[in-house]
Amino acid sequence: MALGDTYRALYERSLRDPSGFWAEQAEAIEWTRRWDRVLDDSRLPFYRWFPGAELNTCHNALDRHVAGGRAEQTALIYDSPVTGTKRAYSYRQLRDEVARLAGAIAAQGVGRGDRVIVYMPMIPEAAMAMLACARLGAVHSVVFGGFAAAELATRIDDCQPKLVLIASCGIEPGRIVAYKPLLDEAIALARHKVPRCLVLQRPQAEATLVAGRDLDWPTAVAAAAPHDCVPVKATDPLYILYTSGTTGQPKGVVRDNGGYAVALAWSMKNLYGVEPGEIWWCASDVGWVVGHSYIVYGPLIHGATTILYEGKPVGTPDAGAFWRVISEHKAVALFTAPTAFRAIKKEDFEGKLLSRYDLSKFRTLFLAGERGDPPTIEWAQKLLGVPIVDHWWQTETGWAICGNFQGLEPMPVKPGSTSVPSPGWHLEVLDEAGKPMKAGEVGALAARLPLPPGTFPTLWNAEERFHQSYLAEYPGYYKTGDAGVIDTDGYVSVMTRVDDVINVAGHRLSTGQMEEALGAHPDVAECAVIGVADELKGQVPLGFVVLKTGAARAPGEVTGDVVKLVRERIGPVAFFKMAIVVARLPKTRSGKILRGTMQKIADRQPWKMPATIDDPATLDEIATALAGAGFPSK
Repeated sequence: MALGDTYRALYERSLRDPSGFWAEQAEAIEWTRRWDRVLDDSRLPFYRWFPGAELNTCHNALDRHVAGGRAEQTALIYDSPVTGTKRAYSYRQLRDEVARLAGAIAAQGVGRGDRVIVYMPMIPEAAMAMLACARLGAVHSVVFGGFAAAELATRIDDCQPKLVLIASCGIEPGRIVAYKPLLDEAIALARHKVPRCLVLQRPQAEATLVAGRDLDWPTAVAAAAPHDCVPVKATDPLYILYTSGTTGQPKGVVRDNGGYAVALAWSMKNLYGVEPGEIWWCASDVGWVVGHSYIVYGPLIHGATTILYEGKPVGTPDAGAFWRVISEHKAVALFTAPTAFRAIKKEDFEGKLLSRYDLSKFRTLFLAGERGDPPTIEWAQKLLGVPIVDHWWQTETGWAICGNFQGLEPMPVKPGSTSVPSPGWHLEVLDEAGKPMKAGEVGALAARLPLPPGTFPTLWNAEERFHQSYLAEYPGYYKTGDAGVIDTDGYVSVMTRVDDVINVAGHRLSTGQMEEALGAHPDVAECAVIGVADELKGQVPLGFVVLKTGAARAPGEVTGDVVKLVRERIGPVAFFKMAIVVARLPKTRSGKILRGTMQKIADRQPWKMPATIDDPATLDEIATALAGAGFPSK
């Protein structure tokens, strides 16, 4: 049998017979009512999976495991180096905590279909809050803890929650972030007035409660009776997760219950290669889609043990933090962002801290969230000696668009590629006219409809915006917004966002390809390339590099080297003439580099501070570096 035959047969069947394929995968889920049909295509271009079926996602994540023999198995491990706290919950303990919290939420008048905002840090109660909402059939919307008040207010107005679940603070290395004043300001700004808030006090910064609106979390839970699971339709929303919109108005991505549970169960086994009972770690945040899918719902639906980590890859306490967690808890796999490994690489390139820990149980590292640059992947591969799987997905998709299916049939890894499409993803590369391009050509990545289960069926209260944003430009396709290439083996490489394809004197060039060249320099820890306006050529590329700790060559030598590297690898057509050394790159809290904002600063265009930024000072540093290089701010 040729390598990849098992995958290709399964993949081709998922496209040829989607209803038959996904009906088989749905047997992994417990339903209170079976579907009328698997795929509803009666209202094109809108599709729904498993119409007529009923289930409860919390039941599938907790109660059925308690009844099925996993009651005493550890469900969730909480590891918080920022507070020096570790706790473990069995499936029975977690079920009981969630059932009582659901009772407390129901006591505030929240029922099936009502919305609840969860504004919390990485603590067990955040996962409990999500599961408790799912238990009631309520729709949760998790907003990253510490998100700006104005941004939180827009989300309150859009989903109109009956209740907000909040912790008093979050803890970052070296600082405490008080959440309650931000919520109070957001409620004051919002047109929709939240009637109730359930407040979990953390001892690091206790919050002042507003009389008549705010309730003490443990008091409310102690007074509540445990609540049973409420069956909902497979097509009912499980959650709303907001992603930034180009107009400044956030887009509320809707996730359904049925298709999502089916897709997550399939992916835990077949993509991630994790068996029920094994220990899995997703080092993301519950505020992001990755945290929803693979800290909370995916591993619990699958019957695995999930690690919830309140810390950083470096600084809590050092660049060995990830190795400590893997070793101590015997995790078989880790899913994190490439930026986390670039941070570790920068601090401990030789991997000296790794030698302190036993990673003998560790099998696979999964990277997603931003493009996995080949130098970092190759460094991690050499250091860890396990498969490094870069895979591609989005807030909208809920799970992987592409990956290397470790539990199905591991295939060769091509550094720089996210491997091959997941079942149901019929990907093509389209040109500016929407026509399919040849293998090896860079263009817009798009997927033929229907999308598989687990993806988003619409935006919250914005069906026309959903259609215009994702379906209208290429009729019959989902526009991913990413640019890339599919090679002759069917491997997909996501080079950049479509917006990051720059036009240099009529040549369309990927900044991702240039970043690959910069990242190949032995002294470069991280890099970014943006296109800046040029009167003669339209746009020209500008590079930013962060040097490794203890870099061998001086900054001026490194910038000269990387200019030569781009010329050698891409050619003079790239017109890459300048790179700037900076101490760090501005990023979102999920690790995405803020290239668009950097470009606006360089082009002297008006810009505003992104709500998702991790450290606002990094943009001041970029502006200073640009001014020093002859790009004065407006």
